[in-house]
Amino acid sequence: MKFGKELRSQMVPEWEEAYIDYEYLKTFLKDIQHSRQVHEPPPANPPGLTRKLTLYRNFSGLTGITIPNSPTTPSSSNDHAHQDLERQPILVNAVKRGNGEEGFETTFLADTEAGAEYELVFFRRLDDEFNKVVKFYKAKVEEVLKEADVLNKQMDALIAFRIKVDNPKHSWFETATAVDMNHLASAAATSASMLSTSLSTGRKSDSKRSGDHMEIIDENRSNRRSNNRPAPLEILDRVTVNNTVDTPLSTIKVVLKVPNQNELKFSTDNLQKFEGQLRTAFIEFYYKLKLLRSYSFLNTLAISKIMKKYDKITIRTASRAYMKMVDNSYLGSSDEVRKIMDRVEVTFIKHFANSNRKKGLYALKPKTRKQKHAVSASLGFFVGFTAALVLALILIIRSRAIIEKDGSKQYMETLFPLYSLFAFIVLHMLMYAANIYFWRRYRVNYSFIFGFKVGTALGYREILLVSFGLSVLAVSSVLANLDMEMDPKTGDYKAITELLPAGLLVLVIAIMICPFNILYRSSRYFLLTCIFHCVCAPLYKVVLADFFLADQFTSQVQAFRSFEFYICYYSSGKYKVRENTCKSNDVYNTFNFIVAGIPYWWRLLQCLRRLFEEKDPNQGWNGIKYFATIVAVTTRTAYTRNHTIEWKVIAWIASGVAAAYSTYWDLVHDWGLLNRKSKNRWLRDKLLIPYSSVYFGAMALNVLLRLAWLQTLLDLEFSFLHHESLVTIMASLEIIRRGVWNFFRLENEHLNNVGKFRAFKSVPLPFNYDEVEEEDED
Repeated sequence: MKFGKELRSQMVPEWEEAYIDYEYLKTFLKDIQHSRQVHEPPPANPPGLTRKLTLYRNFSGLTGITIPNSPTTPSSSNDHAHQDLERQPILVNAVKRGNGEEGFETTFLADTEAGAEYELVFFRRLDDEFNKVVKFYKAKVEEVLKEADVLNKQMDALIAFRIKVDNPKHSWFETATAVDMNHLASAAATSASMLSTSLSTGRKSDSKRSGDHMEIIDENRSNRRSNNRPAPLEILDRVTVNNTVDTPLSTIKVVLKVPNQNELKFSTDNLQKFEGQLRTAFIEFYYKLKLLRSYSFLNTLAISKIMKKYDKITIRTASRAYMKMVDNSYLGSSDEVRKIMDRVEVTFIKHFANSNRKKGLYALKPKTRKQKHAVSASLGFFVGFTAALVLALILIIRSRAIIEKDGSKQYMETLFPLYSLFAFIVLHMLMYAANIYFWRRYRVNYSFIFGFKVGTALGYREILLVSFGLSVLAVSSVLANLDMEMDPKTGDYKAITELLPAGLLVLVIAIMICPFNILYRSSRYFLLTCIFHCVCAPLYKVVLADFFLADQFTSQVQAFRSFEFYICYYSSGKYKVRENTCKSNDVYNTFNFIVAGIPYWWRLLQCLRRLFEEKDPNQGWNGIKYFATIVAVTTRTAYTRNHTIEWKVIAWIASGVAAAYSTYWDLVHDWGLLNRKSKNRWLRDKLLIPYSSVYFGAMALNVLLRLAWLQTLLDLEFSFLHHESLVTIMASLEIIRRGVWNFFRLENEHLNNVGKFRAFKSVPLPFNYDEVEEEDED
């Protein structure tokens, strides 16, 4: 693999613009190579080089040039240094830039050579790229240093809280007890306090600040202050609980303006809750440190590679001087990140892994999910099995002329809606698998956007495996149903025949809620959590995974109706004789209206919750879109029940408004397209797919499939299709439209994160500190 592709594959997607632009710099090397091929080779000692060097002899110490394995006597050392300096084509100096920031600037000494202007431009661009990297790296290190301070305070509070819970009968206000317990707290807090003790090494200008991040608490001190810092148990005097609005009860309290109870309650349940929050915070913090260390290494390696290519093309020795500058720069010499990582490991192992190093490191360094051969083999088996079953189904239907029999209409009106539910689920999973494939191909960080736990995100192969496994069960059930119906020996057992789809649905639900660690339990529970948040909207804080799933549900209205049909069909008891009386049931027809609007109602409530919290007017306009859709779906359903001209006009108006509004919102807000001032006209400035025609095609397809739902108003009927088949096809087209929408929606979200360099999720911390009181005491 070429280094450029390898570098790109290891980049943090949201930081891509902050890395060395390796491919961009290579274009300048091509220009240099071309110019050297055109012109005659330069002389061994160009006159301009000697003249230029005389201006910089006083700065020879900047390069630190030595000739390895060269015999040098004291009398000739100055001559060797002089000759070695004259061989160097560049000098790199630290300079102050116009904005007051420090940077590095390379002076090219062979500027009189033919084609030297290309090399001058190359070093100018290389300096810009390197200074960009150093600036970004410094900013990120500053961020993690501040986070280390915060985590240190959180650990102090957790240790004190743990001591109080473990020793509830002791009066820790008494001097003698305070001495013993503070001694215990010091012993327990040593590793946490060491997290940033040595951060000052290599940072003379910031030694005072960095030394305060996580100091070591002396175990021999008791009830005394170190650097104006309270003894461990005294920390609880200035700590309150950080209540976040993430539960139905806390949401209701906020709405009713009930004062939050922020005082500490010393209980085992609270201790476990706080430990869990801090454990997650440490894991996320450690992951950030790993990526930051990788960022430093990859950029240093990229500069080394590009300078070696430069030396090879120009037959110079510039890489040694430039790489020495890189090694001495903040990017190459700073070791704060490594030291913090070491302290985090020690702290985490001691306090969250019971001093079990293997267990602690496994939690801090989760392994990415590897592609297993068993998954690919099983996937191939289920794909072939599904194809064989579908072919067998077609042959059975044709050979037995099932469609032409009298019972075919009754079958289509009863069992077909039951089995179509599984068709909708499988189709949606296939579209999601395709989404994952293309998100990975175009480096959309879907795992971070959805908030998946590291190492648990399913790939497209796993999704395909589950979807084709379900399809095998569904098609097998259909075949078994037909066989039992046609076989004269089993044809009388209609109850067993009709219970097959219900049994399959129960099996699927049982697998979903199975508590055992099988069949991707982490992903199943993540999905169930998101479903629960959607159902309970707006009582939970809305995150992207929640409203993204709710958007998927809006494309599964027919699946919701199929589920309603399950309840009606089997609760009536008529399934034993295959009689469908649901459509003549007033309760069923009433709920048919309600069920159609439930997914849109969930999204409306989520928009209102976000409008309340974020004060973003766009959430209000988005909510109006879903309200208009609820009106459109309801009026269309009413028209299908009562074919009158009045309902048809109302349904047309409501559907037209909802379709136009939703299409505009899809293209402009969700996808970020139709920007006429963009450099990619009518699209957006940044596109992950290099072909603009794909975006125009997706927009046209979205508009076309948006109009497909109007088929109920057009009264479309086809002689070769049963009405239930037509409904299923139209519902499938909406699922396909949603699958296309998914890719561009997440692409736009990814680009927004890239613009803000947002690559980590924020983790709520359990404790709040009274900072004012601390400042007064200091």
